[in-house]
Amino acid sequence: MNQAPLFGLVLAGGESRRMGRDKAALQFHGRSQVDWAFGLLSRHCARVFVSVRPAQLDDPARTSHPTIVDRHEGAGPIAGIAAAQAAHPGAAWLVVACDLPFLGDATLDTLTAARGNAAVTAFRSSHDGLPEPLCAIYEPQTRPAIEAAIAGGRHCPRKFIIQSGVPLLDQPDPTALDNVNTPDDLARAQQRLQVPGA
Repeated sequence: MNQAPLFGLVLAGGESRRMGRDKAALQFHGRSQVDWAFGLLSRHCARVFVSVRPAQLDDPARTSHPTIVDRHEGAGPIAGIAAAQAAHPGAAWLVVACDLPFLGDATLDTLTAARGNAAVTAFRSSHDGLPEPLCAIYEPQTRPAIEAAIAGGRHCPRKFIIQSGVPLLDQPDPTALDNVNTPDDLARAQQRLQVPGA
């Protein structure tokens, strides 16, 4: 089976309202999360980009990497996926949120190895059994449906995956996709990863 080339996208276009500071700039592994996620994806993808909002184009932490700018203001992560698909429509996209400090190569190996005929390759959440949309692979054929979802005001990538009806994968590490959204999450993650000075 001839598969589309796999490109990587670090979703770093959020406003970090719940955290109160830029999640992409948080450091758990000796460098910013956006840098760390970019490096992680670079080991699994032919090319990697950082998803940003137009207002973030003056942020050197993001723009030190190749960027793709959201075209749908206020649509959230699905806007980043749509912009990436528009920029490189022949690629499949391994999409990773920038707030996943526990994600590692083994989890991404499992995800990439599971690519087949499904439009989306995604894990089942170890917390609620629903799809994990922000560590997933979106094949090129999802582009029209994603654009239609945005045009219809349906901005939830999790619901998009549910409606696609694809089978979900079990995570090899059930905590790998635990994200860091709030100051309390940050404190727990720093303790778990034994971040110096935390």
